[in-house]
Amino acid sequence: RNSYGRITCRFRGGGHKRMYRLVDFKRDRIDQPSEVLAIEYDPNRTAYIALLCYTDGERRYIVAPHGLKVGDRIVCSEKAKIKCGNRMQLKSIPVGFDIHDIELQPGRGGQIIRSAGSSAQLSSLDGEMAQVTFASGAVRYVPKNCFATIGLVSNIDHSNLRLGKAGRTRWLGRRPQV
Repeated sequence: RNSYGRITCRFRGGGHKRMYRLVDFKRDRIDQPSEVLAIEYDPNRTAYIALLCYTDGERRYIVAPHGLKVGDRIVCSEKAKIKCGNRMQLKSIPVGFDIHDIELQPGRGGQIIRSAGSSAQLSSLDGEMAQVTFASGAVRYVPKNCFATIGLVSNIDHSNLRLGKAGRTRWLGRRPQV
């Protein structure tokens, strides 16, 4: 409801209380390896999140790629090993690889391909731009020095989810539509 008490967004409200987890989309700790401590459920997004611990003890959440396991070591670098979870510049990624959490402008942090099970493919590298093909078939040009994470986003089966009863929909904060 707004300041006049009128409902401005229909069929929303109630639902279980959520704690917001700050997810690091920038991954600005370049060339600093980190270890995956946990893969967790996040009520604020469809994908799972991974808790990373850097060598100095700092902990951060990232959107977990599919296939990432507890104990894995991953890194964000301009040029790194081609491995699920590693984040690097588009110019360092081989053409044809699945990528997600893609920056649209250098230094902005990942803005697209972040929901469960989604991925894009690096199609080609021409001049200063990289060609990225989305699952829809759409093609977009992104600067080569933008970062992207290798692999698909976790929780691939999210689209197959059946809620099963009205109560479960209420837990998510959706009220009945009449």
